[in-house]
Amino acid sequence: MSPVIETHSLTKSYGKSRGIEDVNLAVEKGEVFGFIGPNGAGKSTTIRTLLGFLKPTSGSAKVLGYDVVEESREIHKRIGYLPADVSLYDDMTAGELLDLSAKFHDVDGSDKIKELSSRLDLNLSKKFRSLSTGNKKKVGIIQTILHDPDLLIFDEPTSGLDPLVQNTFYEILRNEQDAGKTVFFSSHVLSEVQRLCNRVAIIREGKLVAVEELSEPGAAQYKSVRVRFRDPDVTPEFAGANSMEKTELGCKFMIQGDVNRLLGWLAGHEVEELTIEDPPLEEVFLNFYSGDDKTQERGA
Repeated sequence: MSPVIETHSLTKSYGKSRGIEDVNLAVEKGEVFGFIGPNGAGKSTTIRTLLGFLKPTSGSAKVLGYDVVEESREIHKRIGYLPADVSLYDDMTAGELLDLSAKFHDVDGSDKIKELSSRLDLNLSKKFRSLSTGNKKKVGIIQTILHDPDLLIFDEPTSGLDPLVQNTFYEILRNEQDAGKTVFFSSHVLSEVQRLCNRVAIIREGKLVAVEELSEPGAAQYKSVRVRFRDPDVTPEFAGANSMEKTELGCKFMIQGDVNRLLGWLAGHEVEELTIEDPPLEEVFLNFYSGDDKTQERGA
């Protein structure tokens, strides 16, 4: 079976400005595929090129078997797309906008609109201009899913959503995956990608740095660790510890995978202080991938 999204050396240049370069991706049917990188790394450029909004400078891409340059209209019929910034008709209510979207796609969306607006706690009677950023994003989420598309593409979908609504969105996403849908999930929030995705691609400065398997969503968690031992000469030495820094305050390093392995190793030493936390995405890049010129080789 052909991948749902497939690119070959996909490149988009903006003159002297950076776009994307030689991006090779294969997103399989039914997976939630994470696409992460700092702001400005090339995530939105990649998505807009896949949707046919931007014409590639070189290379090729297919979405659902259709060429992104020659057959973008066919692609648009079968996908749902949520941009990072949701902008719709200000004078229409949320309900009117969603009804219009259902009519555009020639579907009866009344039941789905009622269900999803209830789950997301969206007031359908308010005009779009009066909605908060988070509520505008809720309208966009429902609009993306409403017509039962084969592929869902989300660009920073949780920005503006409060934590409770984020959790509801994650549940909706899992429901869509259970129904056989493919999800392409672009974000700069590492923790939510780890939580949701089967695989993740990391993009930096327009180039893919890595494509990694997450056999179970959340299984390959990255953690930042700080530990101070009673004996200052002790240095953590076990598989999975990366980017070790030793200072007067103790040791700092990162681990990937099951934190219990670390705790088991630490049990054999006298520990005075221990901190384990989720690292910022930028720290993951710096510690794991900076200076890695062998892009697209980690599981790609």
